[in-house]
Amino acid sequence: MSFRKKNMGPREACGIFVIYGHPDAARLTYLGLYALQHRGQESAGIVSSDGQIMMAQKGMGLVGDVFDPAKLSTLKGHIALGHVRYSTTGSSVLKNAQPLMVDYSRGTIAVAHNGNLTNAAQLREQLEAKGSIFQTTSDSEIVLHLLAGLRVDEEKDAVLAMLEEIRGAYCFALMKKDEIIAIRDPNGFRPLCLGKLGGAYVVASESCALDLISAAFIREIEPGEVLIINENGLESLYPFGRGRRQSSCIFEYIYFARPDSVIFGNNVHEVRKRFGAQLAREHPVDADLVIAIPDCGVSAAIGYAEESGLPFDMGVTRNHYIGRTFLQPRQAIRDFGVKVKLNPVREVIRGKRLVVVEDSIVRGTTTVLRMASLKEAGAKEIHLRISCPPHCSPCYYGIDFATKRELIAANKSVEEITRFLGINSLGYLSKEGMLSCFGDMRDKFCTACFDGCYPVPVEVKTDKYITETDRLQEYMRFPESVPR
Repeated sequence: MSFRKKNMGPREACGIFVIYGHPDAARLTYLGLYALQHRGQESAGIVSSDGQIMMAQKGMGLVGDVFDPAKLSTLKGHIALGHVRYSTTGSSVLKNAQPLMVDYSRGTIAVAHNGNLTNAAQLREQLEAKGSIFQTTSDSEIVLHLLAGLRVDEEKDAVLAMLEEIRGAYCFALMKKDEIIAIRDPNGFRPLCLGKLGGAYVVASESCALDLISAAFIREIEPGEVLIINENGLESLYPFGRGRRQSSCIFEYIYFARPDSVIFGNNVHEVRKRFGAQLAREHPVDADLVIAIPDCGVSAAIGYAEESGLPFDMGVTRNHYIGRTFLQPRQAIRDFGVKVKLNPVREVIRGKRLVVVEDSIVRGTTTVLRMASLKEAGAKEIHLRISCPPHCSPCYYGIDFATKRELIAANKSVEEITRFLGINSLGYLSKEGMLSCFGDMRDKFCTACFDGCYPVPVEVKTDKYITETDRLQEYMRFPESVPR
């Protein structure tokens, strides 16, 4: 979604919500963004249209902080496009907040983006060499410059030509004064679905946003599909063809998506339960109790408990008024968030041999604090079980673990991580076990963060804020981190 700052914290997949053909489009989009708040907490924005004039409101912070009744009342019309953002590679400032809206030769257009363009640096250099002047550090702006530079009359033709230039993981929603164009990349990295509310069409990053406004789920937008919504109804184009190998982000199931969402054909909660059951088969332990690190670990912990026969209880409670710790952009803030966000239930865990189920360990900085708090609360033993494989490789598709130096599993063995965390045992779900939970769909996922196999080529120089010295040091330590 943007150009990454040096030493920046985690990257996240953002949230998109679109509605076409409803008189209360902006307010419904506001509600839809609430449902997608977990996908981005830095900024939020809505653009609306009455068919003639496009209006925008956006700001830094949570959806409820950015919008009030007065701002929403300015967003007239039956079409609206909304976005919640967590920066993948650029500054957390208002100018990068989305949707981005510009005037150009074919009128006014707004764009909202979820993902990361892997050839963003190359495209930006080319566009700047031709005279483009960028107003943001977001790679989403590249799309606008590409569209504006194409000498065609029809927006549809411009979009198809633009798609020939970009690479990576992306879902886009483009909005004109009387039209919406929703796009999903040909590999299907990120989720995007289509719904209907009365006579209005809705597009959202996750189906939970449809549920909130009582819209009916129609289907997922297909990988490589360009869906045009206007007064003529729906039109689907497939410029990349159909039937290409899908490589959807498996970390959406592990961490990002809400458990009540249906993405990539499966309910997230049920998939996480299957992960937990497989984890119990791979890493059983003699213990008294299974507890979860909420919220993402809950579903997997239920699966672990059901498979192992151990009781499940609420050993940790969450303060839901604290943002998602993984998404906090600075380590000092992240450490504070861990302490405020989660609190052990001492009466449940005191003197118990615990199986603690967590969705993932990325850097280990939050996990070590969580394990320490359980020990301080009187846990007799701590057996940590992780419902995914070890993160050993960078992600270039919109998740913020971009260098191996950030990944604890790339630098330490399981035994070393166990000692670092100060726990009795540690078990990760195997890659094979994880994929076995999908049956015939097992070959439709990107697992690059676990195995370093990248389904889309990646530029080495994806980070214009990292110096060549930093890059050389990274390569000398981890030569395999260069994408292959």
